[in-house]
Amino acid sequence: MYAALAAEERNKPTATLVNQGFVNDARSAASSRGVPGARIVATSVPCEGSVMEEIEAGINAAMDEIVAALSRPLSAEEKSPVSKAAEKTSRAIFKGDIQEVNRFFYRRGWGDGLPIMPPTEEAVSEMLTGTDLPADHVVVKLIPRLGKATVEKIAVNAVMAGALPTYMPLLIAGLELLADPTSIFGTTGVSTGSWAPFWIINGPVRHDLHINSGTGALSPGDIANAAIGRAMALIIKNIGGARKGVEDMGVQGNPGKYALVLAENEEESPWEPLHVERGFKKEDSTIAVSFPNSYLQTWPFSSDDEGILRSIIHAIYRPPCIVMTPPHAKTLARRGWTKQDIKEFISEYARIPAYQSGAYWGTSSPASAEGGRPGLYKNRVPMRDSDSIAIAPNPNSISIVVAGGPGAFIGLHMPGAFATERKTTRKLTLPSGWDKLVAKYKDVAPVYARY
Repeated sequence: MYAALAAEERNKPTATLVNQGFVNDARSAASSRGVPGARIVATSVPCEGSVMEEIEAGINAAMDEIVAALSRPLSAEEKSPVSKAAEKTSRAIFKGDIQEVNRFFYRRGWGDGLPIMPPTEEAVSEMLTGTDLPADHVVVKLIPRLGKATVEKIAVNAVMAGALPTYMPLLIAGLELLADPTSIFGTTGVSTGSWAPFWIINGPVRHDLHINSGTGALSPGDIANAAIGRAMALIIKNIGGARKGVEDMGVQGNPGKYALVLAENEEESPWEPLHVERGFKKEDSTIAVSFPNSYLQTWPFSSDDEGILRSIIHAIYRPPCIVMTPPHAKTLARRGWTKQDIKEFISEYARIPAYQSGAYWGTSSPASAEGGRPGLYKNRVPMRDSDSIAIAPNPNSISIVVAGGPGAFIGLHMPGAFATERKTTRKLTLPSGWDKLVAKYKDVAPVYARY
């Protein structure tokens, strides 16, 4: 859609062909770029279809509409689209009990299907104590609709998610990551692939906020892990405008979009933590993001280094972010394995027949007359589709994080690579009086009764 709008800006008429299930998405994209009248033709061509009969039938059925869209004179509204003036509302938009507030928000699409905390003036004001930035400061413009993520709007969504003020530095830094093109959020945030942001927290802030890095870190039960992820999801939806079925076109959806947050267990890791790999100091507090769309727990074939690594190479189908428990990490380290050694081993030995690889059957596949698959594989593409091909040809597309509780399972987030650039990890900016703020909320942690 954006390519068509760029052509329209150059006075080139366009008719954008869109699968009929994506018409609302296309209209949203056009209006967000100031061209609400862009001509869109809905077709029955299957998404990513490869059956020529279906493709030709869909195009033939739409041909008259394509011709009309390209030749019909512009209407007055299309020539001079009128932008709707922003509604002026009071800061109090609704009054009622908590159930009524929740129904009001939900009917307007501002929630996530779970109950929210009402963002009252008092609650938002308290949330703003988590940053020194002014309330009207614009942190980023967030895609897909380029919504202005002001500090106050971030705080509003954080309150709705049940977050604490101490989470604000993470939310602000996380949004800066999403706005950086190297995070590829521009694609993953709205893709049919249902990618979910996976947030990894490093540094002293892990302990300040009680972010779980141990047993059940990705399960419900920890306010920091849950509310940080949930707040980010609400911000993406309410400020960025990535609404399910309108801009966020994830086919199957992903439960990880509720909350996919964990801290690295740096104290139990035999290796340097993720943020140190990225060039930060150990005492820095950081947040990193990647976008897996599947999660698999695998059981090692045996508890030695060979069993651990071979179970990984036989379980992955894309370059993974490996969440490895401290016992497994220590076993590998005792046998002399570094993180880089592990990445190179997986890159070399995680292989499948080429005919099972989507990369092999790309637009410039070896089977084509031109031969030679460009990109990751370059000149290492096999000659026959029965030959093996590397699942992760670039070792640096693999990440390793140490977390999780006692037990044998290994977590594989796929594709879970963090880009090798420092840009996909962000250092937190803590407000003045941080220690006092942390002390205020230090007791917000579960204490289970002994049976």
